[in-house]
Amino acid sequence: MVREQLNRDPISGEVYIFMGRQRNTIKLLHWEYGGFVLYYKRLERGTFEMPFFDRTSNSYQIQWSELMMMVEGISMKKIKLRKRFDTAVLC
Repeated sequence: MVREQLNRDPISGEVYIFMGRQRNTIKLLHWEYGGFVLYYKRLERGTFEMPFFDRTSNSYQIQWSELMMMVEGISMKKIKLRKRFDTAVLC
């Protein structure tokens, strides 16, 4: 599914997020040395918040910290990120 529908390499080290239609289940697929790791979480109450959709890359791209907040149920809509040094800006 990652290769055929998303045109991505599943062993690239990226984390792939699969959310159920009712948004109460989430699966995270990640490649680690030696094999795939699949994390699964089902909520008894409430729903997961959808991440921001990036139209330029046609995907949902979020930072690891944002993913952890999403999994823990912290809303990212009103969170203000403080400025930090970023090596990607230097390239």
